[in-house]
Amino acid sequence: MAGKPSRAAARHGCGQSALIIPPITWALSTSGSNEFINSWHPAGASIYCHFSRDIGQIVKRCCWRLWMVSMSFRVKFSIAIFILIFVVMAGAAGWLWERNGAYGFNTLLRRGGTYWISIKADDPRLSPSMRLALSDPQPVAQPGPLVWQEPEKGFEVAELPVMVDGREVDRILLNRIDPTLYRFVARNAPSGDKGIDEWERALSNAVLIVNGSYYDLKGRPDTPIISEGAAAGPAIYDAKAGAFVAGEGFADIKDLSHQDWQTALAGAANAMVSYPLLIGADGQTHVTTKSRWLANRTFVGKDGAGRIIVGTTKDAFFPLGPLAEFLKRSPLDLKMALNFDGGPIACQSVRLPGFQRKLYALWEAQVYGSEVRLLRWPLSSATWAMPMVLTIERK
Repeated sequence: MAGKPSRAAARHGCGQSALIIPPITWALSTSGSNEFINSWHPAGASIYCHFSRDIGQIVKRCCWRLWMVSMSFRVKFSIAIFILIFVVMAGAAGWLWERNGAYGFNTLLRRGGTYWISIKADDPRLSPSMRLALSDPQPVAQPGPLVWQEPEKGFEVAELPVMVDGREVDRILLNRIDPTLYRFVARNAPSGDKGIDEWERALSNAVLIVNGSYYDLKGRPDTPIISEGAAAGPAIYDAKAGAFVAGEGFADIKDLSHQDWQTALAGAANAMVSYPLLIGADGQTHVTTKSRWLANRTFVGKDGAGRIIVGTTKDAFFPLGPLAEFLKRSPLDLKMALNFDGGPIACQSVRLPGFQRKLYALWEAQVYGSEVRLLRWPLSSATWAMPMVLTIERK
């Protein structure tokens, strides 16, 4: 019948009548009035179904594309951040290598780096000895009783108390060696991978290990040295303080105030230029700078009998000037004494039959008037590498 759609046409939403469905059907179909559409025109339900299915597919495709765009942005952003971090880290690593070499990397791995904190002179983070040393007026220390013992022929050990008003404020760990019976060796490990423990493992024949002279930013000798006959350190250096020299059957301290270091080191198998000269050939202290800088200290000296005395302070009571004056007053009979580098690297190891000693140094503080800057490192329990050491070994 003309004007009446076939069942097939109605079922598929096509045919002539499907083209003249009043507009109200579309409006009502979007509001969910299915019953009205079905009752008003048989083709309305089919059109509604097709419309709903198409809209759903469009929404799904849009959501999928939005999700893909979002994921693409997140991935690209993450990659960009990763590249940025990599570039920054590579740049930092390159700068660290250029500035500090392997020593810098091992410093980070070993103790996490180094930094200074500003504190007051009475801050409890300083040791009691350091707080006392920073008081006004500056206290004057006197040596306590000294008793030597000889665990091995030609090698004596002792501890010298540092007393203020009858109270011990520090202690110097002492070693007195006959240079005709032992070898003195200057050593350098610039990579920064050897602390006191690693040096012990590497040198089973060493009976004494202490820190030596100064080193540069890459752990290399900052002053001229001779190690087992090989020269190292700067070839041009203006030395006015002193040098420790040793060879077969001898060891000595040289005053460089009237001779150049090349002459002083000539003929030595092992030697280290260092500063300041605590006690010179004239018997006077040669510390010219007045400073209250506090640190663990290491020194090497020669007594009236020609024996070599190596000492390390257990705490950080002494600035360099007062240390020199204390050594002059001490019963050590020092004719000359030379300061080595100090601070947390000023460690000491003694390994003798029936006698063992190991000191892990901790302290260094810069003092400028009332301002105190204390040296710290993130891994506080870590021990410091010792790029420069002096070892005393059996022949």
